[in-house]
Amino acid sequence: MKRNPLATAIKMAMTGVIAGSLAACGGGGSGSSSSDTASSGASVGPLSGFGSVYVNGTRFNTNGSVNSDDGIERETQLEKGMILKVRGRWDDDGQGEADRLDYDDTLRGELQSATWNGPDLLDGDGTLIVAGQEILVDGQTVFKGATPAELNGVSPGTYRVRISAWRLDDGTFRASYVGVKPVSDDFGDANEVEVEGVVRNLDTVAQTFQINGIDVDYQSAEFDDDLERDDLANGIVVEIEGYIQNGVLIAEEIEDEDDLFDDDDDVEIAGAISGDYDDVSRQFSLNGITVRVNSGTGFDDGLRESELGDGLLVKVEGSFRNGVLIAEEIESRDGDAELEGVIESKSDDELVVSGVRVVLTGNTLIEDDDDDNDDSITMRTRDIESLRAGDFIEVEGRQRSSGGDYLEAIKIEREDDDDDDGYEMEGRVTAVTDSSITVLGLTLLRGEADFSDISVGNQVEIDYLRNTGGDYVIDEIEEDD
Repeated sequence: MKRNPLATAIKMAMTGVIAGSLAACGGGGSGSSSSDTASSGASVGPLSGFGSVYVNGTRFNTNGSVNSDDGIERETQLEKGMILKVRGRWDDDGQGEADRLDYDDTLRGELQSATWNGPDLLDGDGTLIVAGQEILVDGQTVFKGATPAELNGVSPGTYRVRISAWRLDDGTFRASYVGVKPVSDDFGDANEVEVEGVVRNLDTVAQTFQINGIDVDYQSAEFDDDLERDDLANGIVVEIEGYIQNGVLIAEEIEDEDDLFDDDDDVEIAGAISGDYDDVSRQFSLNGITVRVNSGTGFDDGLRESELGDGLLVKVEGSFRNGVLIAEEIESRDGDAELEGVIESKSDDELVVSGVRVVLTGNTLIEDDDDDNDDSITMRTRDIESLRAGDFIEVEGRQRSSGGDYLEAIKIEREDDDDDDGYEMEGRVTAVTDSSITVLGLTLLRGEADFSDISVGNQVEIDYLRNTGGDYVIDEIEEDD
């Protein structure tokens, strides 16, 4: 990482220095950022905190208003995990000024089904079907209004959902946020269904086409100012709002997908790579944007150019030139390590969780597993202050090695009181002896476990505990395929 933009903010907030400047949660204020402006353009990514808003590790001051066609007008209506577009300026210290916030639902409609890839529903790793669309969810997806366990085995007609997601090249989506309401309720928008995708099989006589495999009838649709009926063509990306009738999406409104960036913008964008990486042109697609790698592109600790590929979550910083994002820095936002344990201590932007050093950044999402109260919006500093010694938490993040091994938190979820004295971790082995093994910077004693077949570099899952002498001892260990 080139910087840890949250570190300074947390230190100041904990001592009350910036408490006043952050007090207007949802309104933010419009004061100047503390450092010289380094970038000007657009930052696109999931909302990780409030006060005013944190996007891509930057705290943007805002005026509290949001531009949206989906019933959201104020910052207080936003939720963590929603993908925002912020136009403004930001500096290398993680401070910014927002001129405009934009939010747009990717999908909205009745939840048809929810299936999971394994027995641990807390991981939230599975697939949702909405309006015939396949939406992938995982441990980084924020659920609001219902947990994965509550959605398990749901019958059609029970829930309505709004989803903020990245559209992938194969027509599926990867969700960053899933909001859930009873099917009898709505999200403050006039239209029941919203779908985004590429126009296929256009029939201008019948006034029909397909989008992501669903039939669309646009005979009675209204078009926005930037898209006219005659502009429809196969291959363009559109957003459709309407309702489902006999399996057909009856379009009431159609608009083209907004351009994310202007030419010569400085850019920060997070999302999932769509399709394969072209190692000849050194290009890949991210949220419909072509990203180009060159000799000046820097890669974050642990990420290699050869690892760029379909579905990988990344954050890219660079400049937008002639329709292409020239990457200056790429970092992975996919987690490669996990931890379940008890907070033993907290200082500034770090926690010690069951022996493991956990570092928070501006990208770290902090939430409760049962946090489904619509009024639960809190400032970033309050999120951090709410983490206390003795709390049992789950952490998903990246295993880092610079400055000593530690876990950089992408998502922290506080669980209900845990009666189990044991802890769990998943990570890469960095040292092995006859009597101990080191993972995530923590050296664990062998106990009765057998790790004779495990070597440095292996990815492992470990159940462990702390004995009366204060040592961490392995209970079970297995190699993670």
